[in-house]
Amino acid sequence: MKKSMCITYEVDRGLYVNMTNRCSNRCTFCIRNNGDGAYGSDSLWLEHEPTVKEVLDSIFSRDLERYSEIVFCGYGEPTYRLEDICAIAREIKVKYPKMQTRVNTNGHSDLIFGRDTAPDFAGAFDVVSISLNTPSPEKYVEICHPTFGERAHWALIDFARRTRAYVPKVMFSVVRETLTEAELAACEKIAEEAGVSLKVRTYIG
Repeated sequence: MKKSMCITYEVDRGLYVNMTNRCSNRCTFCIRNNGDGAYGSDSLWLEHEPTVKEVLDSIFSRDLERYSEIVFCGYGEPTYRLEDICAIAREIKVKYPKMQTRVNTNGHSDLIFGRDTAPDFAGAFDVVSISLNTPSPEKYVEICHPTFGERAHWALIDFARRTRAYVPKVMFSVVRETLTEAELAACEKIAEEAGVSLKVRTYIG
């Protein structure tokens, strides 16, 4: 019997939502370079991008009381489906007002859509986590290979600053193993100047 697509999967006490395989980066340390799934999930390569109904059906088929948060993060950049992820997150809030919602993003949504997208996140997400990855545009291009070139780095920092007005918590993330001590200190300074926190995470091999 053929398995259904893996739209939702568990990581610790989080329920993760996999909505697209499209991405504007090709990061050298991306988890999808290492296999077809993450944290013991089935394959996260999608047969097709699930509809809003398919995603909601998958989410609400779960016992949501088991989870501390719902995270939009799969094998792609979730903001390629910005309107849909915001609609789904708001629907979750209607039924489970205390459930924390988070989106893990590369911060390129303004470039993807050619407009200021920060207001879209209001009322949908409690946390927006943005992959800063490096303090310099040059190294960002080297390790992330963004479709948008060096301007992608400046855009994600500006996106973080503006999103603070609409979302309770905005943070940058970096992968510790990819940075020197000086680069990590520079990332800390960028986060401080942007008024957001910095999460230092470990490389997942």
